[in-house]
Amino acid sequence: MDKIFKALSDESRRKIISMLVEKDMSVNEIAKDFNKTQPCISHHLKVLESAGIVESRKEGQFSIYSIKMSSIQYIINWFMGLRDNK
Repeated sequence: MDKIFKALSDESRRKIISMLVEKDMSVNEIAKDFNKTQPCISHHLKVLESAGIVESRKEGQFSIYSIKMSSIQYIINWFMGLRDNK
């Protein structure tokens, strides 16, 4: 859970998550919406992938990133559990 919260603590990573909710994207597609280099976006994606929030698959020479919905559901369930324990 600590890795998830660390990954979510960064505004750029939260924006990347919002983008990936809309559609699966390559690092180059994601980088177009940022004033950051492609290696910087790749780093953010690696942090999100390490936390289990996104996953990637190869399509030709590109890695395509998508939201790992099981992790998002885990986060939601965790927050709901906090609410239910009040």
